[in-house]
Amino acid sequence: MTIIIFLVILAVLVFVHELGHFIAAKLFGIRVDEFAIGFPPKIWSFKKGETKYALNAIPFGGYVKIFGEDPNEENTNGADSARSFVHASSWKQILVLLSGIFFNIIFAWILISISFNIGTLTSVNSEYAGKLTNAGVIILSVEKDSPAMKVGLKEGDFISNIISGKENIKNPTIEQIQNVISKATSSVQLSYKRGLNESVVDVIPANGLVNGRKAIGVAMDFAGTLKFGFFQSFYEGAKLTVLEVKAVAVGMYKFFANAFVGDKSMLSQVSGPIGIAGMVGEARQFGVAYLFGFIALISINLAVLNAIPFPALDGGRVLFILLEKIFRRKIKPAIMNWTNGIGFMLLMALMVFITYKDILKLFH
Repeated sequence: MTIIIFLVILAVLVFVHELGHFIAAKLFGIRVDEFAIGFPPKIWSFKKGETKYALNAIPFGGYVKIFGEDPNEENTNGADSARSFVHASSWKQILVLLSGIFFNIIFAWILISISFNIGTLTSVNSEYAGKLTNAGVIILSVEKDSPAMKVGLKEGDFISNIISGKENIKNPTIEQIQNVISKATSSVQLSYKRGLNESVVDVIPANGLVNGRKAIGVAMDFAGTLKFGFFQSFYEGAKLTVLEVKAVAVGMYKFFANAFVGDKSMLSQVSGPIGIAGMVGEARQFGVAYLFGFIALISINLAVLNAIPFPALDGGRVLFILLEKIFRRKIKPAIMNWTNGIGFMLLMALMVFITYKDILKLFH
């Protein structure tokens, strides 16, 4: 189910991005030959007007084939070249290229706003601490083969009570839970809420999971529900979207800056499709609103990544246009196509490498 949800999310994000390019090109009268989700081979397609719409078999991506985006003799000098991307004014070309990025950011804003309106899980350590309701200790992650995993505890469970010997603490803090577990000489009884259900388990703390004390193998946070009215949700959503875009941009800059100087440890912080699919599965455990916020973050990452001035990315194509304006001469189509082709192959090679590392993590 997690894989299916991830593929649906990916398809939606790609659709939103490519829809931005598509709408901008149509508005400016530039011919659009194909709108596709996924990469060939084709599963299904139809043609309406001059544009073919396709659903392809390989789900990791998608594209809009805009007439003249990759210059050649036909779209430069052919019969319909007047409607070619290559002959559109520079500002129209830039807007068409940036529209996908813009749509991903707008989509993220909408998702964040909806999550605020539904009511989303938020840490008390956030700036919204004073506006939370139903705050309590929530399990963020469960270590593999730990005592907590063996008794069935999962991400998203709220711990409502802990009993050990004479200690019986309702609505405990993280510190209280850790202290009780570390001093336990036998099993500890935990009551927890999962959705609308409440259950009780007996878990035996173990040594070796955390240095210096006993533990059951969970990461916890003190969190509650954050909920706004309809209009305030969109206002707060806009504020958070701006902050997230800034944070992702800064993070991506630091990643590439460190990678450029040979810091290999940075690659361990990056996840490919498999890693992201796993995170989607974890985000589901915290509710639909939380999942919407996580999808918004992926959308922002997609937007910022595409803004990087690297060949084959939208930012790289914008860079070509700006260079032509600065030097007042056209870049030869062969050079542009060759550079974008090399850039695309490098990006695909990086994705394959990161996916390989994701697979290795599954067995560790």
